[in-house]
Amino acid sequence: MSTSSPEAVKKLLENMQTDLRSLSMECKKKFPPVKEAAESGIVKIKTIAARNTDILAALKENSSEVVQPFLMGCGTKEPKITQLCLAAIQRLMSHEVVSEAAAGNIINMLWQLMENGLEELKLLQTVLVLLTTNTVVHDEVLSKAIVLCFRLHFTKDNITNNTAAATVRQVVTVVFERMVAEDERFKGIVEQAPPVQGNTNRRSVSTLRPSAKDAYMLFQDLCQLVNADAPYWLVGMTEMTRTFGLELLESVLNDFPGVFLQHQEFSFLLKERVCPLVIKLFSPNIKFRQGSSSSASPAPVEKPYFPICMRLLRVVSVLIKHFYSLLVTECEIFLSLLVKFLDGEKPQWLRAVAVESVHRLCVQPHLLRSFCQSYDMKQHSTKVFRDIVNALGSFIQSLFIVPNAGNPAAISAPAGGSGSGTQSAAQAGQGTGGVSGNLTTQAAFEYRGTWIPLMTVSVQGSAKATYLEMLDKVEPPSIPEGYAMSVAFSALLDLVRGITSMIERELATEEEAAAEFRETHPDQQWHPQQGAHQVWEEMVSACWCGLLAALSLLLDASTDETATENILKAELTMASLCGRLGLVTPRDAFITAICKASLPPHYALTVLSSNAANLSSKAYSIQGQSVQIISPSSESHQQVVAVGQPLTAQPQGTVVLTAKNIQCMRTLLNLAHCHGAVLGTSWQLVLATLQHLVWILGLKPGVGGALKPGRAVEGPSTVLTTAVMTDLPVISNILSRLFESSQYLDDVSLHHLINALCSLSLEAMEMAYGNNKEPSLFAVAKLLETGLVNMDRIEILWRPLTGHLLEKVCQHPNSRMREWGAEALTALIKAGLAYKHDPPLAQNQRLQLLLLNPLKELSNVLHADIRQKQLESVLQILQSQGDSLGPGWPLVLGVIGAIRNDQGESLIRTSFQCLQLVVTDFLPTMPCTCLQIVVDVAGSFGLQNQELNISLTSIGLLWNISDYFFQRGEAITQELEREEEAQQKQAKEKGETLNRPFHPAPPFDCLWLCLYAKLGELCVDPRPAVRKSAGQTLFSTIAAHGTLLQQPTWHIVVWKVLFHLLDCVRTSSTTADKEKIESGGGNILIHHSRDTAEKQWAETWVLTLAGVARIFNTRRYLLQQLGDFFEAWEILLNHIQSAALSKNNEVSLAALKSFQEILQIVTPNKDSDKAGDALAAMGVPPVLIDPLSASGPGRPLVRSDSLVERLTRYNGAEMQAPPPGEESALEDSALWWSAWNTWYRTGTDSTRPPSGPTEKFSFIPSQPFLTALIQIFPALYQHIKSNFSMEDLKKLGVILHGAVSVPISSDASPFILPSYTEAVLTSLQEAVLTSLDVLQKAICVGPENLQVMYPAIFEQLLLFVEFSCKPPQYGRMETKHVANAKYNQIQLFAPAEWVALNYVPFAERSLEVVVDLYHKTACHKAVINEKVLQNIIKTLRMPLGLKYACPSESTWKLAVSSLLKVLSIGLPVARQHASSGKFDTMWPELANAFEDFLFTKSIPPDNLSIQEFQKNEAIDVEVVQLISTEILPFANFIPKDFVGQIMAMLNRGSIHSQSPSFTEAEIDVRMREDFSKVCFETLLQFSFSNKVSTPQEGYISRMALSVLLKRSQDVLRRYVEDERLSGRCPLPRQQVTEIIFVLKAISTLMDSLKKTQPENVDGNTWAQVIALYPTLVECITCSSSEVSSALKEALGPFKDFMQPPVSRVQNGES
Repeated sequence: MSTSSPEAVKKLLENMQTDLRSLSMECKKKFPPVKEAAESGIVKIKTIAARNTDILAALKENSSEVVQPFLMGCGTKEPKITQLCLAAIQRLMSHEVVSEAAAGNIINMLWQLMENGLEELKLLQTVLVLLTTNTVVHDEVLSKAIVLCFRLHFTKDNITNNTAAATVRQVVTVVFERMVAEDERFKGIVEQAPPVQGNTNRRSVSTLRPSAKDAYMLFQDLCQLVNADAPYWLVGMTEMTRTFGLELLESVLNDFPGVFLQHQEFSFLLKERVCPLVIKLFSPNIKFRQGSSSSASPAPVEKPYFPICMRLLRVVSVLIKHFYSLLVTECEIFLSLLVKFLDGEKPQWLRAVAVESVHRLCVQPHLLRSFCQSYDMKQHSTKVFRDIVNALGSFIQSLFIVPNAGNPAAISAPAGGSGSGTQSAAQAGQGTGGVSGNLTTQAAFEYRGTWIPLMTVSVQGSAKATYLEMLDKVEPPSIPEGYAMSVAFSALLDLVRGITSMIERELATEEEAAAEFRETHPDQQWHPQQGAHQVWEEMVSACWCGLLAALSLLLDASTDETATENILKAELTMASLCGRLGLVTPRDAFITAICKASLPPHYALTVLSSNAANLSSKAYSIQGQSVQIISPSSESHQQVVAVGQPLTAQPQGTVVLTAKNIQCMRTLLNLAHCHGAVLGTSWQLVLATLQHLVWILGLKPGVGGALKPGRAVEGPSTVLTTAVMTDLPVISNILSRLFESSQYLDDVSLHHLINALCSLSLEAMEMAYGNNKEPSLFAVAKLLETGLVNMDRIEILWRPLTGHLLEKVCQHPNSRMREWGAEALTALIKAGLAYKHDPPLAQNQRLQLLLLNPLKELSNVLHADIRQKQLESVLQILQSQGDSLGPGWPLVLGVIGAIRNDQGESLIRTSFQCLQLVVTDFLPTMPCTCLQIVVDVAGSFGLQNQELNISLTSIGLLWNISDYFFQRGEAITQELEREEEAQQKQAKEKGETLNRPFHPAPPFDCLWLCLYAKLGELCVDPRPAVRKSAGQTLFSTIAAHGTLLQQPTWHIVVWKVLFHLLDCVRTSSTTADKEKIESGGGNILIHHSRDTAEKQWAETWVLTLAGVARIFNTRRYLLQQLGDFFEAWEILLNHIQSAALSKNNEVSLAALKSFQEILQIVTPNKDSDKAGDALAAMGVPPVLIDPLSASGPGRPLVRSDSLVERLTRYNGAEMQAPPPGEESALEDSALWWSAWNTWYRTGTDSTRPPSGPTEKFSFIPSQPFLTALIQIFPALYQHIKSNFSMEDLKKLGVILHGAVSVPISSDASPFILPSYTEAVLTSLQEAVLTSLDVLQKAICVGPENLQVMYPAIFEQLLLFVEFSCKPPQYGRMETKHVANAKYNQIQLFAPAEWVALNYVPFAERSLEVVVDLYHKTACHKAVINEKVLQNIIKTLRMPLGLKYACPSESTWKLAVSSLLKVLSIGLPVARQHASSGKFDTMWPELANAFEDFLFTKSIPPDNLSIQEFQKNEAIDVEVVQLISTEILPFANFIPKDFVGQIMAMLNRGSIHSQSPSFTEAEIDVRMREDFSKVCFETLLQFSFSNKVSTPQEGYISRMALSVLLKRSQDVLRRYVEDERLSGRCPLPRQQVTEIIFVLKAISTLMDSLKKTQPENVDGNTWAQVIALYPTLVECITCSSSEVSSALKEALGPFKDFMQPPVSRVQNGES
């Protein structure tokens, strides 16, 4: 119910009346005046109530009168009455019906009561009510009321004192509250600016309003009183304490800061009165030093007084808190003082309250910021903020260092103090020499033996002081141990928390603003306010050193997990803040501190030490004391949780990790995890530390780079407690998460992280050099992890990442290090390719190449394990992403193909697997431009020499590739041509020429050419198997797929591929080693035909030559259309020739086979409409094709301007059609002649016998070779016969003769002879005869001019005939001649001799050919002119003469029969041409031949049977018959001397010639009686021809007679002689026969003479006949009856000569 409501008023009136009645009752007896006043008061009240509507206002007006009775009642000094009155007065006051005057009267009355010491508590109550209910009391009245309260405060009564104190406080508050209310009322009214105060009199402050004036006067007097001066306004004060004054000042300042800030007068008071006062009062504390003796100073120093000092500090706190902006300078002094009070020389209690004051400041970050702005950032000003922080730091240090500051660690912890948290295991001080197990320690700090417990002093973020609140204490309290430390610790933590959260909040708002600004103004730059940043940076710069020093020390000394956690959190937030503000040095310093704390003490880690050295040079001073940053001590007792090995290059002992180290490690992880973005270069520190910790804990990287607890490290193994064992998975998890979170870092931070990891890795590598210790793989593993989580922006970190792994790690000599480098690199590449990029890799060619490039670079690493890894990953990439490699194929193929021979088999095998996969699965998916690379790569596998099987398989792959080309030809062509166009366009733009192999062939053809070229290279590989396989493949592909090539490309195939290959093979073969190759390793046997390199190369040569020849054969038509077919032909022939002449039977024979192959070609039939032809294709105009030049190349004719020369002179003219048909013959003949020349050169060289004495090993061409060579001629001749000249024939002859003369090796002879028993020709001899046969037939049907060649053929054949008697010689080689070997005789030859075989059958066959041929050609002019017959006879003379001495009996028989045949044909011709003299020289030759044969010097063999002898005699008889039929009858056409020779021969034959060796038994047979008879008969026959037609014939008969007679004479004489000598012994049978024969002949002759007309008989003849007589007579003595009877017959006819002599003298003789 409100005091002004009607009910309340009514009640008030009633109460007042009641009060007055009570008063009158009390005073009735003793104090009548009072009674009367009370009664009149009742009347007065009733009157007022009746008259006025506003009763309260009326009451107030008349309040002096209304109050009067009560005042009088108080004056009675009667307690009962006084109490009643005071109560009534209070009731009036509470209804605010007291006027100013009444109030003054009341105060005066109260003063009297006070002076009388009555109702003191009631008085205070009344004053309070009076002042609080209304504002009527002002000025002196107010001051009197206040003084009254003060006076009561200093009474003897404790209750009164305290109540008064409270009242004073309340009254003072009321005064100020009134002022505040007054200001509120006048808020809208603009005041006049007050005049400048020159007046120092504080009493009248004219400008202030009433309440304000009161407050001013009150505050001013409070200052006066505290300063022990007389008050100006509070008149009547009798005593005052400073403590109370200070408390009042503090409360006013604390409760009404606005008053001082808004009113200049009050601000003035603060500056002029309060601050000097505080400073003055502080002086004893400042000067005082603990323990300094008084004698040192001249005047005794006042000791600091706790109550005042503490209250002063409270005032200072308030001043600083509220009026800092007014009192900048003063605050600087206060703060400096505060810093001084923390000094170690000050009393404990003083330091404690100072720390509490500092703590109060520390929880006000905005205030701290102001300090920083006002002092630290101004020039020439104390760095107050820095000093405060440093003071805290050095205070904490001093607690550890200064003696008596904290107890030395006691054996048991002090029981006092509220310990928060207990340590799991107690450690006692160093002196105890052991740990007592039943102790629990408080949370505490321990450093170098100093043990300081830690208490809970205040809630985080509030500075609840203990000692600053001890207002009732007069003596300084005893400070519990550790209290100051705990407060300082809290202050530090709050300071850090406050500053960091304030700055971070502001940073966050700024960032929001920036983001908003960017949204609204995307085109403009955002400019933050510079000022704010400067302040933040200054604050951090000012405080970080001190903070770090203190925190590091505390961290080192902390034994409590929670405390440690808090310290770490503070260091962490500071590090993060520094990072955000870009302050690198402090950031690194805090991080270093955390890092050092994570590692074992004194752990050598260069990164940290260099950083610490950097810091410790920054010693900072506090008030002249130099304080170093303390290095952590190793003595702090901590629970050991792990023992491990330090990560160093040299093996050292073990190191110990404590629980605190692990805690710090977690903080470090937390820092990196949450604040990675601001770490920048200090990633280096963080990661280096983590690496060492991970190493000590023995974590090893696993798949994907995550670290797992690994196997024990080498050396003393890592020991881990169970506590840390459970932590390890967590730590490894956090570690992984740390690197996963790198995906949220911005690009710059990510680069810092990568750089840090790289340099860590470099250090680890440094350490791993030169020893096989397990290296630290932390950095490599984490590089991998980081790369894997940042795949989406892999481009920005790819180069540094892979660059480092490639250039450094993968090349490292330590295998484990390398292995991991390769693992990381390949994992990254595989992940990169598998990642779903946006845009996908297929569209982002650059990225794909970027990802694959390191894979290619790995090929440069020489270590096999790395290459193995590389190739395995290629295999995996192919299996997983093979289809989508696209533009990456060249790189992948490059990797597969980067094989070297020094690499070892397994690598080559792996990479070959990759290639096989590519060829089998991926050819269709790759761009066609890569096909060429595939070919190259496959080729390089063929060429590697580590693994033969792979070489061979790769050749198979090339075949598969060629198949693929063939099947997909069109598609590939289109794609390649598109590509080519694009490239040409580019090249044109750049002004370059397009450069690719085999340009200008079309691109698809180039692909084939590359394939062929590769196979070509393989065809000359050092290994025979590879050569063989490659050769077969090359020729098969060209054969199978050559049709795809365009015509001009064939040109390249022929020249660049085939001929190039032939050249190489020829060179290699000719220079190959002839050393025998020992059988290959193990049990591989090498066949003797392949046991030297030379023989192996021979096989290759054979294969290659055959292949090329086959191509020339099958593609002849196509090749002929190329311009230079003729040159190509020549070169091919040249190769065939050099192969044929090689000293290897296999090669030479094969060469001839190839020669045969290319010669079997017939000119392809062209359709009639295709008039154009090879020459046309070459662009030869018709003009050049001149039918006259149809003599083949190399003909020694006047028109030697051969076609080919012209063709070569003229090339490249427009294509024109030449006259059809003409030129193909020309072109062909040119080719055939070229072939003939080759054949000729080959034949000449191969059959030319070695000159000079032959060594044992000189090469002799084999029979099959020679046979093949000769067999080529007939085919070849068909094409060249039109121009085949005599000269050519001579050349041919030389070769044929040479070939037949070549001996055969006796090892080979069984193979050359057929296996049936009669002697036959070898195939070579057959071939030779066939060649001549072909020629002879050709001449036969050919034109006249060819017939000149007959004699030459005869000549050749006759040479062969001579072989029958005179075996051919081959140089000076010793050969064994086997005239006529039967198969079974061969074994008789000594092995390895050279044998000239079977020339007899050959000679005989040749002879038959001669006879046949002569038969046909005897009448030809050339045959006659060239004296062929004479030559035949001359040749036959040899076997005829040798007769039995001939190597073979058949020879002379054949010779005779041949002679007879030839003569039967030839003699008529000779006679016909007798006149021409062309046969003159033949006759003597013939005569000699007869002579040699009929009277041979050779003796028949002993074993000749009689039958044989008779047969032979029959042959002789045949010859004589020929003479008698073919020669003698035509004597007149025959030269005389010839006939004479014949006669003499017949004569000789007609007389028995005997061989003395015959036995008696055979004598009659062996006398050749038949022969003699025939001779004689012939003689006789021609002696007396009945009809002498010509003188010539007569001459023949005369000659015959004279010969006959002479012969008879001789025989008779010899007989007589022998008869006489033999005495009684009968003569040999044959001689008797002979003499009988002669006698018969004589009688026959006589008969004949008688019959002949005398004129026909020559006188000489008669004389000879008569001369016989005496001899006949002498024979009469003979004893043989046969002879006698014959003699009788012979003598008979002589009677005709018995006639008388005619005496006539002739020429003087009778």
